[in-house]
Amino acid sequence: MGIGLDSARDLAKKAFLKGVEAADPGLALARALSANPIEGDGPITIVAVGKAARKMAEAAMPVLGARIASTLVVTNYENEGNLPGAQVFGAAHPVPDENGLAAGQEVIQALSKAGPGDQVLALISGGASALLPAPVEGLSLADKQKTNEVLLSSGFEITEMNLVRQALSKLKGGGMLRLAAPAPVRSFILSDVLGDDLRVIGSGPSVGAIGPVSEARALLSERGILGQLPVAAQDALTRTDDPDTPAVEATLIGSNAMSLSAMAEAATATISEPDLIGDVRDAAERIVREAKAGQTVAFGGETTVTLTGSGRGGRNQELALHVAKVAAEQDLAGPWVFLSGGTDGRDGPTDAAGAVVDHGTLSRIAAAGLSIDEILANNDSYKALEASGDLLMTGGTGTNVADLQLFLPI
Repeated sequence: MGIGLDSARDLAKKAFLKGVEAADPGLALARALSANPIEGDGPITIVAVGKAARKMAEAAMPVLGARIASTLVVTNYENEGNLPGAQVFGAAHPVPDENGLAAGQEVIQALSKAGPGDQVLALISGGASALLPAPVEGLSLADKQKTNEVLLSSGFEITEMNLVRQALSKLKGGGMLRLAAPAPVRSFILSDVLGDDLRVIGSGPSVGAIGPVSEARALLSERGILGQLPVAAQDALTRTDDPDTPAVEATLIGSNAMSLSAMAEAATATISEPDLIGDVRDAAERIVREAKAGQTVAFGGETTVTLTGSGRGGRNQELALHVAKVAAEQDLAGPWVFLSGGTDGRDGPTDAAGAVVDHGTLSRIAAAGLSIDEILANNDSYKALEASGDLLMTGGTGTNVADLQLFLPI
């Protein structure tokens, strides 16, 4: 690229933030409402759910003005905050809590009151599935919590997980549409799911089910974990499917693909396909393999980490360390810079979004008296990256469209 190391690191960070900006919930929704205005003159009930819910509601309210009958916002505690004219509920993620249950009841009541002359505006973003528990009859919050814990610890990917969640909820899998009928529901959706299947995002409350209840039960049986669920959940999975879902009118306003394109444009990078998924070590080998072509390459996706230790970190931080290690093992010509970050600004249970590493990262880690092999074996990436000065710190972004990565040869 012909620029210095510091300039390359700055470019990587600026390009990443351009990707995050492309998924800004408020800006994205404002553009979508301008292009797809809400027709008619009847009162509108706004229901915003997910990590980006408050920002989305904040953008919609000035546009709709006096037509708004009520606004309900359900988001995670970190993004909770006062929004004049709206009821804002903070709830837990990824395991639902009592506040989420109470919020779910408020949403059900608001939707049930909608009449033929009313409209419902559903604003859905990542995290909605856990934030808005509304158990079917016979199922308690404790049953939902236990079921969520089983799913989270059993290696289910998000589509499989939300198939089961939908089967146990009054709101998921098109529940909003059924409760609001005959009032129409118009939804705008910010995707945190690769492939952007609208039925999967937030468990599809304003869209529809991924599959029938029987399919969810069969999946759990095949994986050998049906018996780990509470008895009430097992019983609920024997019920018949919900009534037909009313017509769906949904618009995708932001996604990983859109943010990846914005980041690539900012860095003049080639976009790598397909999505970057799977184990971080395998992903690192793919990144280094493509980096050997000498081009600036942008990636988007969501990798996974196999926990073998008790350290602190996240998938982006661990991926960045693996890239540095694999690059050294394969004698990748330097200098170079690699960034991996979560678009929500939070990588795992840490305050970092991810990391920006370069050809000197391993030397800086060693100089701090740390062993890269021991760090990775203990999943302690944060400690190593803090020592090398390579943590990517952005703070919470108020959005979430999975992860972005950028490799820059210098």
